[in-house]
Amino acid sequence: MATTYNINSTFKLNSGYEIPRLGFGVYQTPPAETAKACTEAFNNGYRHVDSAIYYRNEAGVGEAMRASKLPRSELYFTTKIPRAVSYDETKANIEDSLKKAGVDYIDLMLIHAPFGGSAARKDTWKALVDAVDEGKIRSIGVSNYGIHHLDELEKHIAELESERGKGKGGVISVGQWEVQPWCPRNDIVEWCAKRNIAVEAYCPVVRGQRFGEKVLVELSEKYGKTQAQVLIRWSLQKGHVPLPKSVTPSRIKENADLYDFELAAEDMAKLDFTEYLPVSWDPTITPLDQ
Repeated sequence: MATTYNINSTFKLNSGYEIPRLGFGVYQTPPAETAKACTEAFNNGYRHVDSAIYYRNEAGVGEAMRASKLPRSELYFTTKIPRAVSYDETKANIEDSLKKAGVDYIDLMLIHAPFGGSAARKDTWKALVDAVDEGKIRSIGVSNYGIHHLDELEKHIAELESERGKGKGGVISVGQWEVQPWCPRNDIVEWCAKRNIAVEAYCPVVRGQRFGEKVLVELSEKYGKTQAQVLIRWSLQKGHVPLPKSVTPSRIKENADLYDFELAAEDMAKLDFTEYLPVSWDPTITPLDQ
């Protein structure tokens, strides 16, 4: 299955657009270093950068995009609204992101976390839908939503269609979560698979906290790959869109060197764990009223 993947492989989204199956994360990348890191990523074949308003480095991503001289159509820029807010605040956030990145449109905009309450989540989604209609955003989605938030979003989409007309509620194209072997989120992954929603996986190398685990050491030796490459390859073969991050040129290159091997089915199974051990924040458990 996975040997057909290459660094240019894409996933066809519900919006009709395609997203590169490998992304480059810039969480905690200092604004002053972001352009350099993204340039290094572009030079190593990445075409998809995952930023956020909260990261304060959208400008650096945009700078690298322009400096690359690559056609805008070949680059994929993601950013995120920090949390659910009012309709007007969301619209202002969108305009600010466009201005800071210096782009005419945003490929993908997500709601970074479900915080804010039900009414705000609906208003924020409504503003994203309108920005798609205006050509400012191409695809929209959510990040760190629990199943209860996802079910609520489908209800909000139905309500918007009832209020505004069929097809006017927006479509969920992408969901982003921490997904890794020790936090596989099978319930959320299954929910998304039933709806053709792409699952983006941040912390795909578990922040290095599992390096040295017997299974990773064995697989690394078997395939002649680093433990990080084994974990990112696992994510790709699961059908996810992994978002490895680094500012180190050698690691940026290494994290994209994934296409000359394939984990055998029995080795994928060795990484099927039932633990629920996220290494990052976990807003998925936030109650609907918060």
